[in-house]
Amino acid sequence: MGDNKKQTTIYDISKLAGVSIATVSRVLNGSSKVSPDTRDRVLRIISESNYEPNVFARGLGLGSMKTIGILCADVSDIYLAASVSFLERELRKNNFDTVLHCTGYNYEQQVKSIRAMEARKVAAVIMVGSHYIESSNKKNEYIRETARRIPVMLQNGYLDDDNIYGVLSEDENAFYDATSLLLSSGRKRIMFLYRERTYSETHKYNGFVRALNDSGVSIENALFVRSRNTIRYVKDDIKPFFEDSSAQPDAILACDDELAIGALKCLQELKIQIPEQVSLIGCNNSVLSISCEPELTTIDNMCEILCIDIVNALMQILDGQKAPGKTMVSCKLVERGTTDFRKP
Repeated sequence: MGDNKKQTTIYDISKLAGVSIATVSRVLNGSSKVSPDTRDRVLRIISESNYEPNVFARGLGLGSMKTIGILCADVSDIYLAASVSFLERELRKNNFDTVLHCTGYNYEQQVKSIRAMEARKVAAVIMVGSHYIESSNKKNEYIRETARRIPVMLQNGYLDDDNIYGVLSEDENAFYDATSLLLSSGRKRIMFLYRERTYSETHKYNGFVRALNDSGVSIENALFVRSRNTIRYVKDDIKPFFEDSSAQPDAILACDDELAIGALKCLQELKIQIPEQVSLIGCNNSVLSISCEPELTTIDNMCEILCIDIVNALMQILDGQKAPGKTMVSCKLVERGTTDFRKP
């Protein structure tokens, strides 16, 4: 029986009772917000399971655990920094403090950081950015393990499991629509410019390829260029394609604004006219998109709305209510000076 006591968690109790972790915590603390039937069911399961509630389980129900952990790879990244800012703002509105860990992109450090968050008895963890979702189920197991004890919120990522909640931009549809617009305006050879195949960039790629297929354009007419992480390197990565006039792209669809600005600087250095010779679209609608000339056409992936929705869902969960495991947020294209979608 002693082993059962150690192995049973508040997550196990909530699953057996068919209620949220927060509801179990309210029962443990005698909250009046729980119906008599639910309280009796939870208490019966607790008794049968020999569950011994810990300080965290009691604290969540009492509302004393007022800290949320945020994991972010790199706050020097414009998109990630904006996300953290929006999340902290919304959590403050709900009287929650935050603990931020900048994990970098190293897998071992990500695992270490989420465990450190749990050790600090946070009420939930928010993981910012799609790069936290790995293609390997084994590498995602540490997220699932954490979710057995506290809610895990994924900003622009999704993992199908209990107590894991993803709020995502509709990246695939956005890139499908942007690609279709470029093709319908007469562009024939589009460069897809990306960093790495994260969860988000994979969906962007899928939208791009689907638009090519639906328009009857061979994928062989497209260029797929992986570039490095900073603006100054983009020029070196794409310049050879524009120096070869026989294979020169007439459009660039970049997976983020930083890549797009790097491409813009390269085109300007080569005296290539934008958008007459080459159309250019970025993504994120960051401050970079209006810090150049011509200003950048970009896909607004609604970063602020994503963060507001994540915090709203989290507050529901911590209040004992249900929230969808997956929420999709529509993007919109912001047209500026680097595109001309008039048909030729």
